[in-house]
Amino acid sequence: MAPATRSRPAVVALTVTTVLAVLAALAAGALRPWAAPVAEVEQASSDQAVLTPPPIRLPPHPDVLVFGDSWTYGSAATPIDRGYAYVLAELLDGTTTVDGGRGSGYLRPGLDRPDFGTRIAALDPAAEYDLIIVQGSINDRREPAAGYRAAVTAAWDALVEIHPGTPVVVLGPAPQVLPVEPATARIDRDLAELATERQWWYISPIQDGWITEQNYLSVIDTSDYGRNHPSVAGHAYLAQRLADALAEITDPVTSLEASDEEMPEPATLP
Repeated sequence: MAPATRSRPAVVALTVTTVLAVLAALAAGALRPWAAPVAEVEQASSDQAVLTPPPIRLPPHPDVLVFGDSWTYGSAATPIDRGYAYVLAELLDGTTTVDGGRGSGYLRPGLDRPDFGTRIAALDPAAEYDLIIVQGSINDRREPAAGYRAAVTAAWDALVEIHPGTPVVVLGPAPQVLPVEPATARIDRDLAELATERQWWYISPIQDGWITEQNYLSVIDTSDYGRNHPSVAGHAYLAQRLADALAEITDPVTSLEASDEEMPEPATLP
């Protein structure tokens, strides 16, 4: 899997014309419900040092644990193995162990399974993974903010104790509705900060604009069946976005090694 590179945003001086255009666009957006401003995502100030986690190292055919909520479970995918966590295995040319709990979060128990911390504590310590992805969850948006970070920290501490040395990537919540709900944006910020403290990679569908006004109806199934979960096409899209994001943070050396292993032996002359 060839590594991708993340471009660095350039600093560009706005001309008066550009400023006027931006103001006009904002004024127009205020009249359109779809264009209502997303809850602000706090950015680190320029004088704060941002530490970049080391690249993850994956073998040619990785074994990945994907842990999360109903999106990871595959809700609204028909059949269930067309959920993004299952499709990811195909894109990585590896294997995924899918551990999704509908309605669950770090604070909130699910429909038929407990909260994240309880589920993590029950993981099999004998299982071996090359990567663990922890996804979500929007399900905590109705819970009090107080105690949220403590619950996340306890769950992640247990995960490290059960699977020490296994790289962890945190996949933040993705919006099920637009504009992004303020509580969902707060969860995204909290998870990003906590992951940064641990030097873990954090992938934010909110900050990276995975679901927008332009693609919302093709990604999210708003029917009574889908109940604002990804459609089959949406699950495929999310799997591809996640695979692309993982490619950006994968050690290019391991990618090259994987490519070399798959190359046929050179022909020998008689």
